[in-house]
Amino acid sequence: MRLLVSACLLGCACRYDGGSKPCKAALALAKKHELVPVCPEQLGGLPTPRTPSEIRGERVINQQGQDVTDAYRKGAAEALKLCRALNCQGAVLKARSPSCGCGQVYDGTFSGTLKSGDGVTAELLKNEGIPVWTEEDPWPL
Repeated sequence: MRLLVSACLLGCACRYDGGSKPCKAALALAKKHELVPVCPEQLGGLPTPRTPSEIRGERVINQQGQDVTDAYRKGAAEALKLCRALNCQGAVLKARSPSCGCGQVYDGTFSGTLKSGDGVTAELLKNEGIPVWTEEDPWPL
């Protein structure tokens, strides 16, 4: 099976803070599956490092108050293109991210408070019928 995977979970330094969040379970998927690393924020044109962003209503706003929704939408569209072009059967994405979060994301107040919802990329992939999990979910793989 070919899977789209958040690049930060595979050890790539692409997070907002310039770091990564290597996940042993995500890395172990490479033993059975072909992994396609992706960072939707970078695909959307955002730099690394970058100002933290959270979803507020229907928009993605960074901590400086700038609306970065268009970059998040562009990155999501590019991730979907990769997923389709490479025939990925699912995606394992970074939990709680405004791009990749699935089921819960931060609430837009930058207080660490979570709310129900999906990140921009996770929502698009799910709407297109692509199964999405986070590194914290049990994977039926």
